[in-house]
Amino acid sequence: MTSESQTRIWDVHRLPRAEGRTFLVTGGNAGIGYFVAEQLAETGADVVLGSRHPTKAEAAMASIRSRVPGTYVRHCQLDLADLSSLRNSVDALELDRLDAVVYNAGVALDEPPRRETKDGNELMFGTNHLGHFALTQWLTPLLSAAPAGRIVTVGSFAAKSERLDLDDLQSAEDYRPKRAYGRSKLAQMYFGLELDRRLRATDSTMLSVVVHPGGALDSLTPDRPPVHVKTVGERLSGLPAGLVVQGKDAGAWPAVRAVLDPEVRGGQLWGPRLFGLRGRPRPEPLYSHLADTAVAARLWDASCDLADADPNLGLP
Repeated sequence: MTSESQTRIWDVHRLPRAEGRTFLVTGGNAGIGYFVAEQLAETGADVVLGSRHPTKAEAAMASIRSRVPGTYVRHCQLDLADLSSLRNSVDALELDRLDAVVYNAGVALDEPPRRETKDGNELMFGTNHLGHFALTQWLTPLLSAAPAGRIVTVGSFAAKSERLDLDDLQSAEDYRPKRAYGRSKLAQMYFGLELDRRLRATDSTMLSVVVHPGGALDSLTPDRPPVHVKTVGERLSGLPAGLVVQGKDAGAWPAVRAVLDPEVRGGQLWGPRLFGLRGRPRPEPLYSHLADTAVAARLWDASCDLADADPNLGLP
């Protein structure tokens, strides 16, 4: 079966059942992460929302339960900007295994000043990339215990036009917020692909997949009160953009398919079908710079140092 035919038969509104499986979604209390969690809950799986905001997580869980009666969804206190807290967060899950994790949580700043995490890392790079990088070493035993554990990293279409500065990963010398955000997402994507190469080298049953949501706007996103509510004016203002982009509910589709579809392969990049901006999910060619394994390896080594992480991230 070709990848194109796989894409045609996948129905984003009729997902396969996943009873007995457990999925963790970082940043599952809002935005795309919320819709990833809601859609995964519809499969009958147990869903854990990783969030540093208990109140927001409670609101998200109440919304999911109202739409998916009988679902099992719970909150895990998770602060990716505090690397020393991550091991305790994973221990608090009290799980014997984890079938998949979606690395979705992220910080996006639009203007200066440059901010830092508790660990002294630039906030977006430190949270979006280093937080997930460090979390992996604590999740690896749980993912390895599943028959085919999956790590799904949510990158960004914005990363297509960015390049990493390996000599200034923290944007200390030339801080531009939007560029720093794009580079943090690019770093995540490099990580997801390099992780899969290392998993393959160890004959692991786990796999790592990279996805991106395309263009996903709040104005095109369906209401989920109180998680997400928009005015009539906001809805109307977003209608023209709907010709080329989509809402965050559709932006969740590539990540959800990467979790559930047995035809998905490690090391793939999945995004929306139409110009990478909107539509149903499909595999797409890697951005040319993402295929640079030398950059990925250097980023891995630098990330180990910055996150004080095990170079193997708990892999065998």
